[in-house]
Amino acid sequence: MFNRREKPPFFSRCCNLLWPRMGWARTGNYWAHRVSRLPGSVYSIAAGFACGASISFTPFVGLHILIGGLWALLIRSNIIASVIGTVIGNPWTFPFIWVWIYNLGVWLGFDSFEEHEKDLDFAALFGNAKQAALKFDLTFLAESVWPIFGPMLLGAIPTVIVTWFLFYFAIKHIIKTYRHSRVERVKHKQHETGIEVKTPIEYSDE
Repeated sequence: MFNRREKPPFFSRCCNLLWPRMGWARTGNYWAHRVSRLPGSVYSIAAGFACGASISFTPFVGLHILIGGLWALLIRSNIIASVIGTVIGNPWTFPFIWVWIYNLGVWLGFDSFEEHEKDLDFAALFGNAKQAALKFDLTFLAESVWPIFGPMLLGAIPTVIVTWFLFYFAIKHIIKTYRHSRVERVKHKQHETGIEVKTPIEYSDE
C-alpha cells in the first residue's frame, strides 16, 4: 500500500544503502519513527531492536537476522524490531565492529598468530571461510580462519552484552518520548475540535 509503484534500479538502491539520499540525520529520524510506530509494548520493541542491533557485533556475518530473530523470540520481544535493529551492522560500521571485537578478543587473552595481525583482511576472511565451510575444509578453517575468527568471537561476547543494554534503554526512551508526544497531540486535537479521539491501542505503553 505504501510501497512505490516502480522500484528504483538495483544500483540506485545499493548507492542509497551506502549513502542515504535523504541524509544521515533524516534517515536516522525515519528509522526512529518507524520503530516507534511498531505495534507492541515498549519492552517488546526495545528488546527486539536491541537483539538485532547487538547481534550485529558478532562475526556471524549473513546470520544476523536469523540469530537476532531467534533471540527476540526467546525473550518474547518483537521480531520485526530485531530485523530493523540489524541495520546497525552495515558496510559503514562493519569494519569498525570487526576491528574492535578482534582486538578486544586478543586483549582478553585469546592466542592469535602474529602473522595474521599484520594484515587483517576481514572481507577475504569471511569469503574464504564460507567457501571452506561449504567444502568441509576443516584444515583451512583451523589454520587460517580460527586464529582471526576466535578472537572476534571472544571479543563479541562482552560487546553484545553491553550494546544490548545500551540499545534497549536508548530505544525505550525514544519510544516513550514518541508515544507521549503522540498522546499529547491527540489530546490537543480533541481539545480544539471537541471531538473525542481515541489513541490507537498499539501505541499504549502497556
